[in-house]
Amino acid sequence: MADAASAAGAQMPEAGDEAPFDPKYQGIETRLLDGDLVSFNVRMRGARTGEDVSRYAECAAAQYTLIRGYGFARHVRTKVAETGGLWQADAVYTISESLPKGFKTIDAEVTTAACVESGIPTV
Repeated sequence: MADAASAAGAQMPEAGDEAPFDPKYQGIETRLLDGDLVSFNVRMRGARTGEDVSRYAECAAAQYTLIRGYGFARHVRTKVAETGGLWQADAVYTISESLPKGFKTIDAEVTTAACVESGIPTV
């Protein structure tokens, strides 16, 4: 026996079909907290998940690190929230000249290049 959608001739989405990713990046606010500790607040619409807005914050951190004359950053924490389709992330990174200790480190030059290639804005 066919289900109601099949009986009505409705087409069910194929496995793997996804809505197109159409991000709207809506700004980056940067705040130096203390010496090498920096906060990045970013906003966007059209994110698929919190990972998209976290990536936007990481791109901001990478470019900011280069602007300050450093080569590396270490992720401290990211808080993500979504309200009415507006995604926001409040991320904190430390920046340094040499590769910092820790698991969540980024090479600012490599990360910035990947962000530009992906079309994600930076600072």
